[in-house]
Amino acid sequence: MQKCDVLVIGGGPAGSTVSSLLAERGWSVTQLEKDAHPKFHIGESLLPMNLPILDKLGVLEQVHEMGILKYGVEFNCTSRDKPTTYYFKNALNKTHHYAYEVQRDKFDKMLFENARKKGVTGLENICVTDVEFQNDESCFVHTRDGQGKIQTWHARYLIDASGRSTVLGNKFKTKQRSKEHSSAAVFGHFSGVERRAGKDEGNISIYWFEHGWFWFIPFKDGSMSVGAVCWPYYLNSRQIEVEQFLLDTIKLCPAAQQRMANAELISPVTATGNFSYKLKHMYGKGYLIVGDAFAFVDPVFSSGVLLAMNAAMRAADVVDGLLENPASANRLLKEYDRAIRYGLKTFSWFIYRITQPAMRNMFMGPRNWFRIEEGALSLLAGDLFTDTKVKFPLFMFKVVYYFAYLTNWRVNRDAYSRRLNSLHKGEPAINEVSSDKTQVSDESEKNITNG
Repeated sequence: MQKCDVLVIGGGPAGSTVSSLLAERGWSVTQLEKDAHPKFHIGESLLPMNLPILDKLGVLEQVHEMGILKYGVEFNCTSRDKPTTYYFKNALNKTHHYAYEVQRDKFDKMLFENARKKGVTGLENICVTDVEFQNDESCFVHTRDGQGKIQTWHARYLIDASGRSTVLGNKFKTKQRSKEHSSAAVFGHFSGVERRAGKDEGNISIYWFEHGWFWFIPFKDGSMSVGAVCWPYYLNSRQIEVEQFLLDTIKLCPAAQQRMANAELISPVTATGNFSYKLKHMYGKGYLIVGDAFAFVDPVFSSGVLLAMNAAMRAADVVDGLLENPASANRLLKEYDRAIRYGLKTFSWFIYRITQPAMRNMFMGPRNWFRIEEGALSLLAGDLFTDTKVKFPLFMFKVVYYFAYLTNWRVNRDAYSRRLNSLHKGEPAINEVSSDKTQVSDESEKNITNG
């Protein structure tokens, strides 16, 4: 029987962030990762508001060495000849005017090793098979390693940062697919993709197309992550190998295809469904859920890593406080829940409407009426959790959006109807399929050992 103050499930950015910060405060922390670093992962685009967190963790210099500078976000639409680029320096808060694009295998490994340096017992290839909560709110966590060895941990407190494995969500059966949005993705890494010139080289590019949108994320080594996020019905239509399916999908967008003229695939191509979900509860007696283990939304604004690390930073304050003073637990957890849901709700409102013609037109032809362009840039920078006065500009953005929607209501109504219809046509029959023939069915989400 191993013992610790806090046991963290998951070795991604959320798990490593909360583990590091709690270890710095003197708690004994054990972090369990089901795989081994480095491991392939999407979500490579960071936001400017990641930088204060990375600085607090003491890894900002390492991120600078591994990443490429990202000064803005480029949007492309078939109805416009030229892209529209938003630069973070024009946001309401001018302090954080850049971010980084990083390869997640290197980034996640660096954060995991940083946690170990701070005193965390970081273990890999450890799969959680069950969790038993006790009356005193401690828990027993049962695990199995890669050699089949069974072990049990006794922890005063449990943090679920297991990402899309959603360990506690599956245990409590509280995982719910989004009722407002559903998408699937197919993606890979390529060499030889055309890059933007000068300071724009590191910017992420977004391309809208008939069935969804593409991302182009450049890396420091010259390669690029290219993926399509599309409605589930489109992925369900796949009758060919997933690699060819991605290449054929890119051809549906001439501007994206042009940049891929000399591209060469250098990684497996992966298709994944069940993209948007949320759990009913974020916390309970003896546990707290952070990052993607609680909710995941469409990644069009690159919000995933920022939301995960921000939640983890706040979770460290909460857990530290309630371990020191258990009587404060209810207040701390409610405040945490409110802040995290606010961020998710704010991002989601924009994300759920990103394929609407009215929203596309606003992003392609920005206007700073009522400082709404600055507000949109603050959102794109992830600046929702500071003292920046972003609420009024975002409110006015919504007002202008609804006005634009009504002025062309038939087109927008039809687009909205297509999105709703996609929700009723069913999720992809797969959870994850890779071009190396790896396949995991939806049933894996119901199995806690997947955590």
